Amino acid sequence: MTATEGNNLLQAPEPLTDIGVNLTSNRFDNCRNEIIEQAVSSGITRMILTGTSVKESEAASTLCQQYPENLWFTAGVHPHDASQFDKSTPAALKDLAMETACVAIGEAGLDFNRNFSTSEQQISAFEAQIELAIETGKPMFLHEREAFERQHEMLRYYRDQLKDAVIHCFTGDKKSLFGYLDLDLYIGITGWVCDERRGTELQELVHNIPLDRLMIETDAPYLLPRNMTKKPKDRTNRPAFLPWILLQISQCYQKEALELARRTRENSAYFFNLPPESLNDQTKEKIHDPVSDFYRL
Repeated sequence: MTATEGNNLLQAPEPLTDIGVNLTSNRFDNCRNEIIEQAVSSGITRMILTGTSVKESEAASTLCQQYPENLWFTAGVHPHDASQFDKSTPAALKDLAMETACVAIGEAGLDFNRNFSTSEQQISAFEAQIELAIETGKPMFLHEREAFERQHEMLRYYRDQLKDAVIHCFTGDKKSLFGYLDLDLYIGITGWVCDERRGTELQELVHNIPLDRLMIETDAPYLLPRNMTKKPKDRTNRPAFLPWILLQISQCYQKEALELARRTRENSAYFFNLPPESLNDQTKEKIHDPVSDFYRL
């Protein structure tokens, strides 16, 4: 089981869960079913689709109905879109949250990097979604860029009432990592950790994440793993590329990828309250092949 010559796929050593896939992106409009089937064939048997607005959350819900054994979704409004958060939004999100396939509230949080919405709009939308998560008993799928102090303050205030939360696509510094861990949050790691230009600090930090707090994600179609031996010409990330992220993380921890695969899968199942997994014979056969030398330390 290796990365096939001329191919950019690396078979997962164990079934993996990608906790952050933007499968409703228009970059997947002409190949969405292929993307899902390729991921499952590569051992990424469970994917959490990211809701970034009411419209995108509804689209994610529709996709989940087509693949109920492989797809679940989050319902939320991204901080970039906080200016669109109006009086009707909480009710719309609550309706989505009541669906069986909805496993978290988000992508919610604060982003003071680009400020597509004002800080006041972001804080208001974030607080409303925190309250919704508390009301529905759902965990939160969180976004944060250059807003650690304010976001940490808000999460600390509400933490005892929140079921759980994961910092999606963590790219912060040591202070923010330990600040979130002190709140007993989970940490999601993407292909940012594979970037030899921007990801070196994260590579040095990631081993500080306790294994029972770690989850992995592609954030596809964004953040293509730069450690891939052969990158796609269109530079579009796919959930099937998650094993490359697992490989990089295993090197950071100096642990076997097989152990990290199992731990992250268990963490994801617990956090999102996913049902017991059943694999078809073809998937079992692929995943239970001898572990590729790519994964050896």
